[in-house]
Amino acid sequence: MEWKLDDDRPIWLQLSQQLARRIVTGTYPPGSRLPSVRELAAEAGVNPNTMQRALSHLEQEGLARADRTAGRLVTQDTAALEAVRLREAEAVIQRYLEAMSALGYSREQAAGLLKEGTS
Repeated sequence: MEWKLDDDRPIWLQLSQQLARRIVTGTYPPGSRLPSVRELAAEAGVNPNTMQRALSHLEQEGLARADRTAGRLVTQDTAALEAVRLREAEAVIQRYLEAMSALGYSREQAAGLLKEGTS
């Protein structure tokens, strides 16, 4: 998966969000070991300190935990994973509704278009 970074938000936050998405979509399955800070930093083309901050944020969010001997592991807490997945879905829905509003559609019309598009 490619890293997409822009200038509108802190890099560590973008990295954390992209890692969280990889976790909830199963790229890094529950209980699996995350790549090292240096590996991830090299892959993303960022400073290891920046990646460390992103990973620390994942720990604060309950998506990862540090293990002295195994490195960082993805949580096995399915409720935490589902909560993040739902939060991501809500953000996607909000962006969709904002874009549709900018085109002049009401929430109901936007929802109707989604229903038509999926049948």
